[in-house]
Amino acid sequence: MEPRGKGRARGRARGGPPQGAETLSAPGTSQATAQKRIRPGDPWSRPMGPQQPPNPALQAQAPTQWVRPQMPTPTASVGRGTRLGGGDAHQMPMEVEHEGAVRAGGDSGNTAQVRGGGNGGVRGRNLRSEIIHTRPKDLVTKQGTAGSSINLISNYFEIIQAGKFVLQQYRVDYNPEIDHTPKKKWLLHQAMREVVKGYLFDGTVLYTTAHLQPDPMEKFVDLENGEKVRITLRSVGELKWGDFHYIQVFNRLVRNLLEFMDLKKIQDNYFDPQLKETIPDHQLELWPGFFTSIRQHEGQLLLNCELKFKVMRMDNCYDMFLECRSSRNRQEFQSRIIGSIVLTYYNNKTYRIDDVDFNLTPSSTFKLKDGREITFAQYYIEKYNIRIQAMNQPLLISRSKPKEIRSGMPELVILVPELCTLTGLTDRQRENFQLMRAMGDKTRVGPAQRIRKLEEFSSRLRRCPKAVEQLKSWDMKLADTLIRFKGRVMPPEAILGGNNVKLSSGPNAEWTRELRSLQMFSAVKIPKFAVVCPGKFANQCSDFVQMLQRVSRGFQWDIGQPRIFDIPDDRANSYLECIESVITKNNPNMIMCIVPNNSADRYSAIKKKCCVDRGVPSQVVLSKQFSSKGAMSIATKIAIQLNCKVGGAPWSVIMPLSNLMVVGYDVCRDTTKKGKSFAGMVASLNKQMTRYFNLTSEHSLEEELSENIAAFLILACHKYKEVNGTFPERILIYRDGVGDGQMAYVIEHEVENIKKKLTKEIYTGDNLRFTFVVVSKRINTRFFTQDGKNPPPGTVVDDVVTLPQRYDFFIVSQCVNQGSVSPTSYNVISDNMGLPPEKLQILTYKMCHLYYNWCGTVRVPAVCQYAHKLAFLTAQSLHRPANRALETVLYYL
Repeated sequence: MEPRGKGRARGRARGGPPQGAETLSAPGTSQATAQKRIRPGDPWSRPMGPQQPPNPALQAQAPTQWVRPQMPTPTASVGRGTRLGGGDAHQMPMEVEHEGAVRAGGDSGNTAQVRGGGNGGVRGRNLRSEIIHTRPKDLVTKQGTAGSSINLISNYFEIIQAGKFVLQQYRVDYNPEIDHTPKKKWLLHQAMREVVKGYLFDGTVLYTTAHLQPDPMEKFVDLENGEKVRITLRSVGELKWGDFHYIQVFNRLVRNLLEFMDLKKIQDNYFDPQLKETIPDHQLELWPGFFTSIRQHEGQLLLNCELKFKVMRMDNCYDMFLECRSSRNRQEFQSRIIGSIVLTYYNNKTYRIDDVDFNLTPSSTFKLKDGREITFAQYYIEKYNIRIQAMNQPLLISRSKPKEIRSGMPELVILVPELCTLTGLTDRQRENFQLMRAMGDKTRVGPAQRIRKLEEFSSRLRRCPKAVEQLKSWDMKLADTLIRFKGRVMPPEAILGGNNVKLSSGPNAEWTRELRSLQMFSAVKIPKFAVVCPGKFANQCSDFVQMLQRVSRGFQWDIGQPRIFDIPDDRANSYLECIESVITKNNPNMIMCIVPNNSADRYSAIKKKCCVDRGVPSQVVLSKQFSSKGAMSIATKIAIQLNCKVGGAPWSVIMPLSNLMVVGYDVCRDTTKKGKSFAGMVASLNKQMTRYFNLTSEHSLEEELSENIAAFLILACHKYKEVNGTFPERILIYRDGVGDGQMAYVIEHEVENIKKKLTKEIYTGDNLRFTFVVVSKRINTRFFTQDGKNPPPGTVVDDVVTLPQRYDFFIVSQCVNQGSVSPTSYNVISDNMGLPPEKLQILTYKMCHLYYNWCGTVRVPAVCQYAHKLAFLTAQSLHRPANRALETVLYYL
C-alpha cells in the first residue's frame, strides 16, 4: 500500500526576523541499469498503446423522479522561573477577554487540531460579523422523511431562559494608558463595584444592561505607588435582541463562567490542570477541557459543549536547550525549537517560534515605550514578579501574524526559554506507536462516558456560586441535561459488483469480507505490469506477486504476468534509472516499486518520474508488508488500488439520477514553496460514479480560488460530454475547507463566478441546474443514542441542532467502535436542482460508499476525499500537476 503522509501542512511558514531589524519588542507582548528476470509467456514483445478502460455495464433501473415541492405564492505549568509574588492575578467579576465569534474546532479525541484557514479555505478573510442566510426562500422545509426514526442525544444544553434586554456599550479609556488587560480589568472592578452589579468587559468595551450616569463617566483608582488612574466610560451604542453581537456577548459570558470554575484559558479553549493526566514515560501531560459556544438554533438558544484535550510537555524550552548544548550543537536546538508552539505560563499565551537569537540573553537590554532602557531579566521582575534563573540562555523570537501587527502588536516578540512550556507533539513522538496508543486510550472518550462528563460539567457549573450569581444577574438558566430529539436512519445501501451482483453494506456499512469473492464492477487488464525491486527482496517480491495474482482471480480479474526488474540497491537514482529504462523499452501499463522504508525523498522521486514525467500509473509497496500477518488483506487492498489506477472500479451503488456530474474540491499547501498551494478537483464522468476526471492547479495563497473552480468545471463539463455525448444536466459540487467566516466570500465570488462562467460558455438561460454544498468535518457537534452508544451509519439530523438561517443537515456515515463518532455537516449555499431535501441527503450518503481505499463508508462524499488525496499528493510529493495522460484514472490512491 502507499505510504501515508504525516498529515496536512500545519501552521505558519517558518522564517526568522527581517534583515536589519533595529528594534525589539517587549518580551511576551502582543508580536537512484535494470537487470531483467524473464518469465515465460509474458506479453512484453512489443510496445502497446495506452489502454482505455471499457465502459461498465449500465444499471437497468429507471431513474426516480425527484422533485422538490415548491412553496405556494404568498495555564498553570511552572518553568524554571521563580514567582516573587501574586502579580496581577486579582479576582474580578463578570470579565472576559475579547474573543470575537467563537469558531468550530476539530474532532473529538484529537489532541492537536490544526487546520486553520487552511488547507482548502479562503485565506485572509474572516468576515464573520453578521449572520449569513443561505436557506432558499422557496424551501418549504429542509427536513426529510426517508428512513426510520431514532431517538438521539446531542452535546447541547438548552438555555432555558435568557433576558431579552437591551445591552448598553461603553468605551473604556485609561489615563495613563495601560497595556495589560488583566490589570485593566482589576482597575475597572475597583471603580465600578459600587456603580453597577453586572457587566462584561473585554479590555476595551464594557457591556451592561444599566444606563450609566453621567455620560461620560469618570472614575479614579489609586495604585499602590500612590499614582491615580483616571478611567473614562463613554456610551458608544446599544445591542438589541437578535443582533449577531448580542449572542457574542452571551459567549463571552459563558467563558467568564469557565474562569470562575478555575479552568485555564489556552488559545481558544479552557482546560482544567487539576484533572490533568500524566504519561510519565514520555514526559507529557494531557489537560482535559471544554469548547463552548452559544448559538441560535432552530427553536431556541443552545449551548454547545464539547470535550477537548491539550498536550502539555513536562519539559520547557530551556530543558531542550540544555539537552542540545550538551552536544554543543546550536543547529540541533534551532531545528527542534523553530516551528514549535510554546506556552508562556506567566500570561497564558501561545507563540510560534520562528528563530533563536544566540546574541541575546536575559541580561541584554531593550527600550520601553517611555524610552527607559531595561534588561529582560529586570523587565520580568517588574511586570510579572518572576526572577529568571539562567542568565546565559539565548532568547527565542516569534514573528507576529499580520493581523496581530495591524491590531498594534510589535512585529517581533522576544521570549525567554525557561519561561516557555513546550506544547504539542514532535514528529518523532507522533511516530511512536506506544505513545500514540497511550494518548488514544485517554482521549478517545466513548459516548456513555462523554455524556457523563458533559452532564458533570453542567452540575459543576451550577455548584459554582460565582457562576450561579452571574447567570442570575443576566436572567439566564442552563438546563442540567443534554438535549434530546429524533433523527432518522437511512436503510443500508446495496453494493454492486460485476454482472449486477448485489450485496448489502450491512448495519456497519462495511463489506471487506464480502468483497473478496465479489467480481469487480469494472476491471481493466494489465498486460504489461513492471515490478521494480532491490535484489535483496527478489524472492519475497516474487511470492507477493503470486499472492496478488491469487487475490485478483478471486475478483475474476486478470492482472497478467508481472515482470520483476532487479536493481542493485535502494537509492532513489537506482529506481529512477530502472523506471526510465523500463518505460522507454517496454511501455508498461503499471509500475510497482518495492521500497525498504518510508523515505519521503525516494517516494517523491518515484512519483514525479511516473506521474509527472512519463504519465504511467505507479504503486509503492513497503517490503515489510511481505511478511506481515495481514499480507493477504494488504494484497487485496493493493489489487483494488491497481485496478482503480488503470481505470477500473471495484464496486458501485445504485444512483437514481442520470446526467448528473458530482464534483469535489479541496486545497493543500505546497511543502517546498512558501505561499503556494495546489487545488485538487475531481468530477464524475458516468452515472455509476466509477469514472472520474482529475485536475490540479497551482496558485498562490493570495490568489482567488473562484477562477480555478470555474475554469475546472468548464473542462470537466467538456470531458463529460466527450464521454457521454452530452453536457451534464445537473451539477452537484461538494466544497471542502470553508469556515463560517468565509461563507460570504464563497457565496459572493466562487458561486457567482461559477454560475457566470457556466452560463456564458455552456448553458443558456435557466438551463443550469446547479447545487453547491459546503462540507465541514471539523465541527463540535456529537450525537449519541438514548442508551449511550454511537448512532448507526446513515443517521441524518436536519432539525433542532441545525441553524434556522441555513439549508443544512448532518450525516453520520461511518461506524466507529472506539470513541465517539463525528458527524459531517453539510450546508447547501446554492441550489436550483429542484431536489427535495431527503433526496439530496440520500445522494450524499450514497457518495460516501464510493471511496475505493476503504471497503466501507467514509466521512465525506468520495469526490471530496479523492480531491484531498489528489491535492495532498501534488503538494507533498509532485509539486506540479501530473501528466494529462492520467487525468481520468485514480492514480493518487
